[in-house]
Amino acid sequence: MTKKILWVDDEIALLKPHIIFLNNKGYEVVTAQSGVEALDEITRHSYDIVFLDEQMPGIDGLETLSRIKTIRPNIPVVMITKSEEENIMEEAIGQQISDYIIKPVNPNQILLSLKKILNKKELVSEKTNLSYQQEFQRIAMDINMINNYDEWVDLYKRLVNWELKMDLIQDSQMSEILQGQFQEANRAFFRFVKSNYVHWLNGDDAAPVMSYNLFKKKVFPSVTGNTLLLVIDNLRYDQWLTIAPLITDFYRIENEDLYYAVLPTATQYARNSMFGGMMPSDLKKYYPQWWRDDTDEGGKNLFEHDFLKAQLQRLRLSFKTNYIKILNYQFGQKIINRFSQLKNYDLNIIVYNFVDMLSHAKTEMDLIKELAPDDKAYRSLTRSWFVNSPLFEIIKKAAQNKMKLLITTDHGTINVKRPTKVIGHKETSLNLRYKTGRSLSYEAKDVYSVDNPDDIKLPSVSLNASYIFAKEDYFFVYPNNYNYYVDYFTNTLQHGGISMQEMIVPFVSLTSRM
Repeated sequence: MTKKILWVDDEIALLKPHIIFLNNKGYEVVTAQSGVEALDEITRHSYDIVFLDEQMPGIDGLETLSRIKTIRPNIPVVMITKSEEENIMEEAIGQQISDYIIKPVNPNQILLSLKKILNKKELVSEKTNLSYQQEFQRIAMDINMINNYDEWVDLYKRLVNWELKMDLIQDSQMSEILQGQFQEANRAFFRFVKSNYVHWLNGDDAAPVMSYNLFKKKVFPSVTGNTLLLVIDNLRYDQWLTIAPLITDFYRIENEDLYYAVLPTATQYARNSMFGGMMPSDLKKYYPQWWRDDTDEGGKNLFEHDFLKAQLQRLRLSFKTNYIKILNYQFGQKIINRFSQLKNYDLNIIVYNFVDMLSHAKTEMDLIKELAPDDKAYRSLTRSWFVNSPLFEIIKKAAQNKMKLLITTDHGTINVKRPTKVIGHKETSLNLRYKTGRSLSYEAKDVYSVDNPDDIKLPSVSLNASYIFAKEDYFFVYPNNYNYYVDYFTNTLQHGGISMQEMIVPFVSLTSRM
């Protein structure tokens, strides 16, 4: 389809060679010799782009630009000027020009600007597809060659970055190919975790940083002066990358690491392990007054600050700590209003639960299912929430106060697609990605099973209880009302099992730009 250009210049006759050049390249060029004439054309006809001279008698270029944007806010405008004065460019950019060119105009400059603006999506799509096709085989080979946790982190980062690139080009076929490769990678990752997990927890020097030693190895060494740690529940790496550009207007990223959440990748286990500095079986052994099993009544994460203070005492650290848990918008606003109090502590920890609530809402609310039917939409929804959240305001205030900022999470989530049947005792835990209890019956090929919980440092909820963890994007369903629950939970966000999205999660260190 021919692209239509409106070129506005009081000396338009001098530009005839450029117009012929563009005609020969397949563009249709309509000319105007004044701002008034340009506004009349914009009002009566549709154009793909405007080339606008900055210095014209009567209504000058900047005024014409302002009026054009009032009539057609989304039309791209390229400002053409003899002047290189900074204030003129700032005013033009402030009115949202798409590009600017300094006279004398070169035909190739014009063509490059057109392609950059009008063909950007096509060019980016073509480049992205070609690059991924070249990368596809390398990723496929790496999936089968990886043999340590650092290499899995690297591969996961590559796949997530390709996901974000695919979000921009709207190519469903290439996105499906990438998702297929993601699924293949998760299949291999499951085998890797199954083979190595016990060794990691039993003195293996080659073990990654995990939930139970995250504070000791990452958080406490990073505390300098007044520090704020944000624990955003359920924050996947792709979600972090989605909100990071907003945060980096206020903070400079010093370090972006990924660590491994413990199994089960669920708040009750992973976050208590973080704050307590121990694996769950040891937390239950040494602090039974604070630990709650799956089968116990009441909240399972009510004693995080107590676990934290016990860990600091064991490590003989004297940080003055402040612990806050934000569960809703109103309480977030209260923290903003009394933010100055955070200056009194070495380490402020804010646990923010909204991302967790968002993932649960996708299961329970039809509206959220409509708004976030896939991971791409879920990332977009996360960004929209974050922009308008008290959490973002807290981060801005922390930057203004020059606080050191640490951002992490306890585990991620995965969009589950495939059901697998399970049968268990009536006291079996309810989570869809892991089960613990007696007399579990399941499809062995779909799970990582552990008959002796002590092997992976998990507490036994009862005598002879075992654990099973779903692999890849499987979820557990009981035979009773099987079809109903399959329909209800398919394509919902769950956690507790073994996937890169759930286990490999961000820990980021930032310093204020203020």
